[in-house]
Amino acid sequence: MPLQNYTYTVSERFLRYVQIDTQSDPNSTTYPSTEKQKDLSRLLVKELLEMGIKDAHMDEWGYVMATIPSNTNKNVATIAFCSHVDTAPDASGTNVKPLVHKNYQGQAITLPDDPSVVLSPSDYPHLNKQIGNDIITTSGTTLLGADDKAGVAEIMDAAHYLMTHPEIKHGPIKLLFTPDEEVGAGVEKLDLERLGADFCYTLDGGVPGTLEDETFSADAVIIKINGVPVHPGYAKGKMESAIKIASEIIAALPKDRLCPESTSGRQGFVHPTSIEGKLESATLKFIIRDFTTEKLEQHEAELKSIMEAVLKNYPNSSADFEVKEQYRNMKIVLDNHPQIVQYAEEAIRRLGYDPVKKPIRGGTDGSRLSFMGLPCPNIFTGMQGIHSVKEWVSIKDMEEAVEMIVNICQIWEEKA
Repeated sequence: MPLQNYTYTVSERFLRYVQIDTQSDPNSTTYPSTEKQKDLSRLLVKELLEMGIKDAHMDEWGYVMATIPSNTNKNVATIAFCSHVDTAPDASGTNVKPLVHKNYQGQAITLPDDPSVVLSPSDYPHLNKQIGNDIITTSGTTLLGADDKAGVAEIMDAAHYLMTHPEIKHGPIKLLFTPDEEVGAGVEKLDLERLGADFCYTLDGGVPGTLEDETFSADAVIIKINGVPVHPGYAKGKMESAIKIASEIIAALPKDRLCPESTSGRQGFVHPTSIEGKLESATLKFIIRDFTTEKLEQHEAELKSIMEAVLKNYPNSSADFEVKEQYRNMKIVLDNHPQIVQYAEEAIRRLGYDPVKKPIRGGTDGSRLSFMGLPCPNIFTGMQGIHSVKEWVSIKDMEEAVEMIVNICQIWEEKA
């Protein structure tokens, strides 16, 4: 049931936050990758201080941290709630114009700034559960930023509720807002000791009721090819083009398995993300994904065997095969702390949902945090159509996420 005696602030916060451009940049060499992410972070600090959260601050890397002090005599573990302020590079995040569609009645929604962009219930079945609710969309030319400003707004509203309702008993609560999650560097500079939490929850999921305690494990592979350059007019029997070697490796990849376009569920993949080259040298970059380290190693071995088979036809060329670990399946860590997920499941049940657990075919800040020593599953925010101009979110779903955060805080105190 909705929080009693409370007027939610999550939608007004969200509408304010999404109009601040916080897009991260995968090609940047700075941290955070774009300085404009700090514009929202500074606003969050200001609003937290106005709530009476005295230690709210932003550090030199753009991380916002704050503490809601315990108000119970019990010895309760310190839990954190985390969302990221940056938006994805996949679609423009500049001049976002959020639109509120009141009392949605199941129709397709045509976005005014580009009438070719239409949100249809057939494409987004979750719209069918929003009859009578208010929906927020983009105007059609930018992403909305619900990933993950919905999570940011929900944490902020939950903090506001707890600060204005001291009768709700809870232990110490940490708030964390990170930059650069969308470019894979969200917790790269995070000082966990400074944060001071025992356990954490990221709010970076989708449909209400969902809870994710398992992610892909991930590696990157870089293949650097050294060919044999010769003047093309005198190349017979001598030239070995690095461009052609790279192209043959890509062409030899499986097409009916082990690629994103042919896999789903618990199936992993090998995915080329970049190819650069000239006659004498070329570089291929891949991401390798699966749910176990053993399967990652199998996929990498298969990719290496493809490379070696191609090179047999180029006896004077060579290639380096480099594997870089990116992140690991958070379930490996979370299984050692079952109460984290159990308490989240109970919080979801109190909303009236049966918890739905599913593996993420990707990663979250929680993947890295878990292996850094801060166990961290992922819970819903309501975001839909992410990374695109069709991004949308329901105000009701966001309000339920606020209630879920409060439920989690109460449950940890009850169980202590």
